[in-house]
Amino acid sequence: MISNTPSTQAVRIWDLPTRLFHWLLAAAVVGSVVSAKIGGNAMLWHFRLGYLVLTLLAFRLLWGIVGGRWSRFSSFVYAPSTYIRYLKGDSPPGSFWDVGHNPLGALSVFGLLAILLVQVATGLVADDEIANTGPLIRFVSGSTSSLATSWHRQWGQWIILALVALHVMAIAFYFFKKRKNLVAPMLHGDKFFVRQPHPMGGLLVLFSDITDELKLKSQYNAQIQVQQATLDKLNDAVAVF
Repeated sequence: MISNTPSTQAVRIWDLPTRLFHWLLAAAVVGSVVSAKIGGNAMLWHFRLGYLVLTLLAFRLLWGIVGGRWSRFSSFVYAPSTYIRYLKGDSPPGSFWDVGHNPLGALSVFGLLAILLVQVATGLVADDEIANTGPLIRFVSGSTSSLATSWHRQWGQWIILALVALHVMAIAFYFFKKRKNLVAPMLHGDKFFVRQPHPMGGLLVLFSDITDELKLKSQYNAQIQVQQATLDKLNDAVAVF
């Protein structure tokens, strides 16, 4: 006997490479900030962690193209109108904003990736005028190195800390206000969604394969349009006779 009682189903959203990237990047960023504050011999680790961040960012850019369904950039690039609807709480059917990165989460991801790339790039040509210089400093002029150093030690550092703080506050907001745990899925990879009873008695599994579902809907709508056009032509023909 088929049950019509709603239940939940685990769906793998974040693949292992994405999860490893997330936590390694978090650890590397924290370590680089701490090592920079300590200075001295700790700067050796600051450089090493900077290289690690650069490697992780290069991987994420590649994985954003060839990675898992919800890790690809194409799954969370939204039109400006989408951000407006999201902020208004207008969630149309088929939006699936709570599956991967929602519109605000997407902005956070792109913002962090961009500022970290700039921070690493400026660090490669920076000069603290004491004992440490970036490995690529010989390829830029003194004025360029000075500007890069100023950004790296001041604006870049504080913007990263601000974005990280906003990220943590958003996680806390979703946990305490919306009762959604965003940390756990980034640990084990799964999110849990409701299986709704099908009106004919079976169970329609929501989010089990969203891509295929959207394709089927599109094909169904196309067939309906073709059938409607055929009926209109038949009616026109009957009207003539």
